[in-house]
Amino acid sequence: MRHPLLARALAATAALVSLVAAAQPYPDKTVTIISPYGAGGNADLAARSLAAVAPKYLGQSIVVMDRTGAGGTIGSKYVLDSNKDGYTLLLARVGSQAVAPALDPTTPYKWNSFTFLGMLELDPYVCVVSSKSPLHSFADLLSALKAHPGKLNYASTGNLDASVVFPVKIFLNLGLSKDAAVKIPYKGAGETVAAVLSGQVDFACNGLSPYAGQLKAGRMRALVVSTPHRVAAAPDAPTAKEVGMPNLGVVTGWSALYGPANLPLAVVDKWVKVLARVKRDPKWIDQVRKRGSIPTIMSPAETRTYVEQQYNAYRALSTLMAPK
Repeated sequence: MRHPLLARALAATAALVSLVAAAQPYPDKTVTIISPYGAGGNADLAARSLAAVAPKYLGQSIVVMDRTGAGGTIGSKYVLDSNKDGYTLLLARVGSQAVAPALDPTTPYKWNSFTFLGMLELDPYVCVVSSKSPLHSFADLLSALKAHPGKLNYASTGNLDASVVFPVKIFLNLGLSKDAAVKIPYKGAGETVAAVLSGQVDFACNGLSPYAGQLKAGRMRALVVSTPHRVAAAPDAPTAKEVGMPNLGVVTGWSALYGPANLPLAVVDKWVKVLARVKRDPKWIDQVRKRGSIPTIMSPAETRTYVEQQYNAYRALSTLMAPK
């Protein structure tokens, strides 16, 4: 008789433990934020800035894991397939969450397949060259592209993301083909820094954050920025409007916090409250601005609206960007 009684006692104890665990408010353990691009890139930097300040409002530690590949879609799909409990979240980027779903039919999710928790920051797009480059201005780049179509190359962070859309729009504005320069894909913007500095590529166009330090140190030159106004991290770089290509302004980098679809409302509410406090945190604001980005925390609804607008803008380019 003792064994059945013992089994029932153990089962009852396990059930009680489960009930207690279920009753624990979120979060009761470490939260992981997946960055779908490589170390030192826009996603990685944004995730680490958030992880440095959010734990004191969240009440638990946060770890950042880079899960790279396929222009950010591998890490994004990993989060989408994770448990819907709020312990695995995504540092969403414009390339992986708006551009890829809009332009690449093989993307394994839609722009709205995730739970939107909040926009975090916006960052200007910038085209950069090494300070040793013979291209001293945006006009020099345009002249080289027109004189030698297909000879220059540029670093991208995927086969079809915003780091590709930005230069391709430049080519199309010049009346050239979308292949007017050779695309060299890398795993993240951090890798493109080394590629530009070493001369592996002639130029790169991406979110400003990974390049801010090199620009400040004088090892890189910024040729153009996508914002309506010049930016402090690259004060000598003209805006897209100034160089006569205002349509480049649609390409703006952004970082947001997503979760897998159908996250519990309690998880969403918790992050809304956390981000509302992060929004006013001087340390976080300072970190973001030092990278040349703009602190821009939005609600889940505002984030969804903004991302949908971005998706539609890139979707409108699908015919021009389609592979041959």
